[in-house]
This record gives sequence, structure tokens and C-alpha cells, in this order.
Amino acid sequence: MTQQQMSSPILVLADQAGDHLTPLARQALTLAASLTSADVVALSLAATPDVAALSELGATQLLHADMGQVARSSVVASDALVSALATDNFGLVLLCSDYRGREIAGRVAALTEAGVVSGASSVSFDGGVLQIGKTALGGSWSMRIVLEGQTPIVGIASGVIDEAEVASPVALTPQSLPVELSPEACAIEVVSSVADDSEGVSLQDASTVVCGGRGVNGDFGLVRSLANALGGAVGATRVACDEGWAPRSEQIGQTGLTITPNLYIGLGVSGAIHHTVGMQSAAHIVAVCDDPDAPIFEIADFGVVGDVTEVVPTALAAIEEARAQE
Repeated sequence: MTQQQMSSPILVLADQAGDHLTPLARQALTLAASLTSADVVALSLAATPDVAALSELGATQLLHADMGQVARSSVVASDALVSALATDNFGLVLLCSDYRGREIAGRVAALTEAGVVSGASSVSFDGGVLQIGKTALGGSWSMRIVLEGQTPIVGIASGVIDEAEVASPVALTPQSLPVELSPEACAIEVVSSVADDSEGVSLQDASTVVCGGRGVNGDFGLVRSLANALGGAVGATRVACDEGWAPRSEQIGQTGLTITPNLYIGLGVSGAIHHTVGMQSAAHIVAVCDDPDAPIFEIADFGVVGDVTEVVPTALAAIEEARAQE
């Protein structure tokens, strides 16, 4: 059955980390290209837009507003998005549902009197109606939301779609976008900034997350090796962080981050409720644990009962062999 598409253009806020699109922005562009038969308009606030990636992922127009360092402010980004909305009759706005994205979505919705949903786990167009899927209460409730009226604004969660390049990319020429800043935005001044020294993929943006628990017994080298091989991010349980095996910024769960990746791999994770509420909305869950009665297996799509120090090296060797044959 052919997926229905909108006939109106879609506006995507194309966030970048340095010179490259963030993983979640890449997913947003792929989703937009699948949802509409009209233009996919990317809005870039970066000094140097990632034009090649934008084109490959389906953008057909590029609006550019170099706002400098203040572009990281949700207020400034909101004003730019409102200015972009005035350039066409858009059927949908897509952006990343991280902390900044949720602030932008809420502010733009208030300014334009539009409907807004953040943390969307699915977006579809069926019967002429835009339908948004979303989970709540730690994934125990699934909702389907219909957005109508003024151009709806949707913040997508990681893993909503696998990024994919389009068959026929369009050569993009950045179009300068004049932005009328609000008094609140004009009052913002960047006094100083500190570069993020963390390596690898952002945990909340990642499509794949490899998480280490008590069962790794402090050997997070195994966790990071598998994450690097899969192009994923590293996460940790509360116990692993309490033991000092991983930084608190990598903690997933009730007192840490809530993630919704396409693939979650738990290594030595038993599946205590205070951890699973932060990851059980992942599209696919793989668990490796030496306890066959561990609760994690109740929600896992694929489980391996075994020692992570034996299973992970075997998996890494299989991945390397498979790639050598490509």
C-alpha cells in the first residue's frame, strides 16, 4: 500500500553540531521527504549550512539565517522559525524534540496559535489528516493525536525513522532569510561559550544506544567498543554511574535521561523499573545478561543469556567480518 503524502511543503529546522547536521535533524529531513510530494524546506541557522547532507536527505529549498552564537538561544531560533513560516503556506513544521527543540516548539506554537506535539514517536498522513504517535507514562500508554488548523508543529523523538538519502537530490542554493527579532531575542548576549569535549554521538540524538549496567563489572571499554562499532552512543544505569564507571550525563532512567532510540542494547542490565522507564519506548530492545530471570528480558525483542565479556567480543568479531565482506 502506497503511503499517502501531503501536497503542502514542510519546513524543517535543520540543527547542526559544528559543520554537520545532528542525527535527529537528519531523521527529521528523511521524515519530511517521505511525508510530502511538495517542497522540503530546510531552515539553517548555522554559519555554514551542511548543504551536501541537506540535499542528500531530501531538502529541495534552503533558507539560511546566520544568527551567530545567539542562534543556540531558543528565543532567537523561534523568531527565525516564525520568519520562515511567513515565506510559504506550510503544511507542517518538523524539529528535533530535545530540550531546546521543545522550547522552540512551544514558543512558536504560542506565537502562531498552532497545535504542537513534542516527543513524537511516529508521524503519518492518512485520509487527509496528520496523525502523531506518542507514548506517555514511561511507554505504558500509546496515544494517537490528530493535528488540524494552523500549521502544526511537531518535535520528533530519536528513532522515529531511519535516515535515508533520496534517489534524486536537488542542488541547493541558500536563500538569505531576514529575521525580525523580538525584544526578548534582542536582549540576549553571549558572554562566553565552552566547547563540548564529549566524544561520539549525543545520547539523546542517537539512533543506537549501548547501555552498560552492573553486569559489565566496571568494564565500560566493552560498552564503548560496541557503541563505536555501531555508530551509537553510550548510556549507563544508575548503579553504573553510582560506582563511577560512567559519568552522570550518561545515566538513563527515572533520575536520568529518557531516550527513544531505534535500537537499545543493554549489556549487563537487569531491567529495574527506575531504568526501564527511561528506555522502554525504544523501537527495538536487545538485552545481554547472565541472569535468565532478569526483568529486562520481559521487554526485550531479542535476548541473550550470557556473560557480556564473552558475548560482546564475539559480536564485534561478527560485525567486523560482515563489513569485510561488503
